Amino acid sequence: MSLEGKVAIVTGSGRGLGLAYAQELARQGAAVIVNDVDEATAAEAVASITSAGGKATAVVAPVGSTETAQRLVQAAVESYSRLDIVVTNAGVLRDKVLWKMSDDDFDTVVNVHLRGTFTCVREAVGYMREHEIAGRVIAIGSPAGQRGNFGQTNYSGVKAAIVGMVRTWSMELRKAGITANAVIPVAATAMTATIPYFAAAVEAEQAGQTLPAFFRHDLGFGTADDVAGLVAFLASDAAAGITGQAIGVGGDRLQIWAHPEPVFNAYHEGGWSVEALEDALPDIIAAHRQSVGESFPPLPDELQR
Repeated sequence: MSLEGKVAIVTGSGRGLGLAYAQELARQGAAVIVNDVDEATAAEAVASITSAGGKATAVVAPVGSTETAQRLVQAAVESYSRLDIVVTNAGVLRDKVLWKMSDDDFDTVVNVHLRGTFTCVREAVGYMREHEIAGRVIAIGSPAGQRGNFGQTNYSGVKAAIVGMVRTWSMELRKAGITANAVIPVAATAMTATIPYFAAAVEAEQAGQTLPAFFRHDLGFGTADDVAGLVAFLASDAAAGITGQAIGVGGDRLQIWAHPEPVFNAYHEGGWSVEALEDALPDIIAAHRQSVGESFPPLPDELQR
């Protein structure tokens, strides 16, 4: 597999997962537009790619606005004469329980994650369609968007919405040969570094050691580099037949997330009145109740901190 001659935009790629995606795309031969809100961070990311023999250019700007999306596409075309791949990774967190979450907490996360994904993809596919490029859209989701997470009304909401948009885009872009997929990463980040459950994994990563097998295999939890391979593959010509999918990856585990489907159908002649629901629905829910959130297995004794 090679991405030679391809050009990619990766939003939020100054550090963490986004940087790993940008570096792997460059390692496979793509020229990369690096994006971050901090100039020094973006410059360091570009240097990490160019010093390894890759091609990269920075655009320092917060995603969300159409103007930033236009700047990113313009940078790709002006610097490398085309655009083939867009990876929407940029994000922020403003975690609070529902009754403490302010309008600003909500709007900030929606603007960066959801609007930022929408505007960047809209601008990118506009260019791809105009120039008849069979491009690749890779939007970054989260397990929180698939199952919910306490204290993350805003984040869970936008990550669920991103997967919904990807499914729609896969249909709208099929005729143009452009694929759209969501990647659901499970990896060590600044957020997981603060969670006691992951302390042993964080310690191993900081020491440059392989994460314990419990995390990598049983939990499907790994490093940013473990996710980057999937992003690069989905960006390649080899993935031309894969679209509209939500694919999870972390550690040693790969997952295909199911699209929402009904797990049970019940019928009542004449429709479902309040009385009919009162009589039947509690038993139906009891037999088919769906779980929410993620539950982790107990930590082995040797990994407890």
